[in-house]
Amino acid sequence: MHLLAPTYTLIVLAIAAFFAGAMNSMAGGGSFITLPALIFTGIDARAANITATMSLFPGQFAASLAGRNLVQGVGGMSFRTLVIVSTIGGVAGALLLLATPPKSFDVLVPWLILFATGVFTWGSFFRKPGPVPESERLPGWVAVVIQFFISVYGGYFGGGIGFLMLATLTLAGVAIRNAGATKNALAGLLNAAAAIVFLFSPDVAWFQAGIIAVCAIGGGLSGVWLLKRIPEKVLRAFVVVVGILLTIGMFLRA
Repeated sequence: MHLLAPTYTLIVLAIAAFFAGAMNSMAGGGSFITLPALIFTGIDARAANITATMSLFPGQFAASLAGRNLVQGVGGMSFRTLVIVSTIGGVAGALLLLATPPKSFDVLVPWLILFATGVFTWGSFFRKPGPVPESERLPGWVAVVIQFFISVYGGYFGGGIGFLMLATLTLAGVAIRNAGATKNALAGLLNAAAAIVFLFSPDVAWFQAGIIAVCAIGGGLSGVWLLKRIPEKVLRAFVVVVGILLTIGMFLRA
């Protein structure tokens, strides 16, 4: 079924992956584009989610390696602790997804996208920048517990995990630059852990995954060029609009 997708749907997927790669390099939210495009090729929502993780995690992992010198622990908890918690959570979320029947996941998808859109909107337009006063910071162990649940969600679906992790780390007192690098590293690791689980799943549409991987790289390189020419707020607003329309479309489809 995966290999017999009509040619025009694969062309749409390639274009969507290109734009998703550009969006990820500029403002994030590329998964809002790849998920419906994968469903458009004829696979169910769960298989589309699994395939998206398989095709996008190499880029996330590469980004995490690029900023590895800035990663750090949080509130007295080591970075190694965050790595262990994120890996376990990513695997747990992936196994939970594989245990979810496709029809049940179809029902959950609109709610997951709605949640991801809300998180993206909050992180883009309403989250307060700047350091958190020491008296208001999260204890390190609380941040680690939150990171575990974020990782489970990331392995299961993943939309909005970047903003969730960034918010947790900064609320625990990590400087924004270090929080960004740490977030990228943890996202890459938890998605790599989930991808290893999905590697053995028959639901992976490898042909579509290859198209996304290649086209997203091209889009990402173009995004670096566009980032200097298009205001980031405009891009983030576009992602929010896409998320809202996709949520409505998925609720109507369910």
